[in-house]
Amino acid sequence: MDSTLFLKALVIGLSIAAPVGPIGLLCIQRTLAHGRTIGFLSGLGAALADACYGAIGALGVSAVIASMVAARVPLALAGAAFLAWMGVQLLRAPVATQARQAADATTPLKATLSVFLLTLANPMTILSFVAVFATISTGHTGGSGGIPAVTMVLGVFLGSALWWLGLSTMVSSVRHKLSAKTMQSINRLSGAILLAFAVYQLSTLLPR
Repeated sequence: MDSTLFLKALVIGLSIAAPVGPIGLLCIQRTLAHGRTIGFLSGLGAALADACYGAIGALGVSAVIASMVAARVPLALAGAAFLAWMGVQLLRAPVATQARQAADATTPLKATLSVFLLTLANPMTILSFVAVFATISTGHTGGSGGIPAVTMVLGVFLGSALWWLGLSTMVSSVRHKLSAKTMQSINRLSGAILLAFAVYQLSTLLPR
């Protein structure tokens, strides 16, 4: 394995995961409400989606890239609808029922799969990976396929996963220090921000 290429991809994975957007906000809220494991597994869903898009970008599968970009509008609509639904759920959920909802509605599989699908709802990410991987693979043997592609995808996945592990661990360390009233305020703020993200995503689909 090319250690230099791997480290470059690891940094890219960290930099992709680090900006606090709807995915980051959702993982923070889930960590506060359900604990570090659920928060980390939610982030892991995003890391898996990044790895999938990274693999397509690294291998340069033009037919898949074209079809995903062509499906940008329906995927973006689905993503916006999911964000809006999550926002409404957070705004409506009373604090007294959150513990029960944590046990009944949020499982490790649901946590991972929901964020995985939400992250996949942004197919334009593929184009970013194509450009980035074309740059970092310059000077490394094997072109855009074979071992270099595996190294880059593995680096992106581990970099992203490390970010989500660190974030969920940090957030969970203060989780038990928050009062019920504070948690309710955090949930309502998170719900409002997720709704704002949904509206913004829809606005990007309007003709200019």
